[in-house]
Amino acid sequence: MNVPVAPHGRALPILSPQKIRGLKPSLADVIEYRKSGLSLNWIVGCPLECGYCVRHLFDNFEMKVPRRLMSDEEAVASLVHHRYFEPHRTPIQLLNRATDPMLPVVKPHLVNVLRHLDNQGLTNHVLIITRWRVEPEDCAVLNSFKNLRLTVLVTHSAIDNERIEPVDSNIAATSLRTLFDHAERYRTVLYWRPIVPGLNDTDAHLERARELSAHAHATVFTGLFFRKEIAAYYEAHGLPLPYEDTARRKIMPQAAEKRILDYFHTPEHLTAPWGALFRKTSCAVAYAHGEADYNGHYGIRELCTICPQEQLALCRSAWRKPDLAEVTERARELGATGTVEVTERAIIVEGLDEPPRYYLQHGYGYQCHDRAKPHHHRQHGRAPIGWKAENGTTA
Repeated sequence: MNVPVAPHGRALPILSPQKIRGLKPSLADVIEYRKSGLSLNWIVGCPLECGYCVRHLFDNFEMKVPRRLMSDEEAVASLVHHRYFEPHRTPIQLLNRATDPMLPVVKPHLVNVLRHLDNQGLTNHVLIITRWRVEPEDCAVLNSFKNLRLTVLVTHSAIDNERIEPVDSNIAATSLRTLFDHAERYRTVLYWRPIVPGLNDTDAHLERARELSAHAHATVFTGLFFRKEIAAYYEAHGLPLPYEDTARRKIMPQAAEKRILDYFHTPEHLTAPWGALFRKTSCAVAYAHGEADYNGHYGIRELCTICPQEQLALCRSAWRKPDLAEVTERARELGATGTVEVTERAIIVEGLDEPPRYYLQHGYGYQCHDRAKPHHHRQHGRAPIGWKAENGTTA
């Protein structure tokens, strides 16, 4: 693995318009609205070569050298003028799908964009996800931002099959400890993923995750994102297939979740029997900042069964069932076609794809689901693989 280092003061080159036109359109589009926020990806290309990377979905896994699609200033302008961006409310993700933001050649551009956003007085949540090296001097820079609610999520899996994950997980573990030790204005989350039964779920793996969780403000555990493009890569390279089938959502089998929860359970801690362990990213981010979950997961009560009582109280106090007439009007403006419902769990719409649904979700702090893609009990946001019944099992 050859990690490029930027010559001092030299910016990453910007791809020519001709080369950008040759990219898959979804990769060339620098903004994508995801559940964790508006995702800004103005740099593409990564040398880390994790076999399960979502870059397979964008047909750019072979693009190992990071390149920009536009200047940092243009990227900021694209974000803050996006139709779904709301100052101080819309959560933001930076460089989460096509490169690692802490690579030496990428980091200066990450800092530049953070500085531009912070200088505008924006207080939005900003999420940065990395598995690369973070040094104390990086922490000083991250602490220097005065307005943004910044969270650094450190991806750690402890997968030791170098053909699947060639990056030594000790790098991430060291970065996590460094970030936690120096945190003042930002927060850090242990992003324990992807968990694959039989690959990285031994008792030793669970114990390592538990030890690392002490060096984070919160911990999230999640499964493998296994789409057909990623499965094809596994097959082409003779890698062991973790599942017989692929899925639209991440795969976290019920038995794997139970093992993790049993391992972390400390019933003597009456108000937080699972510590700061969460099923959903936004829940962990919100907890780390002492706020209610901005995704409104409190409506999906089975997700909250492991949350600390103090976090439940925060989410309960902020959770409001939206007015149906108002939601219907806003959904219609966004293009909703069928009946709009507001249940005790979520807003239910038809005819809206993910961006407008997430816009409503973050605007109301209330889940917003597509009627055609129901979130089954106890399988919220997870693939049905590894569960006993299509509709999940009863608690």
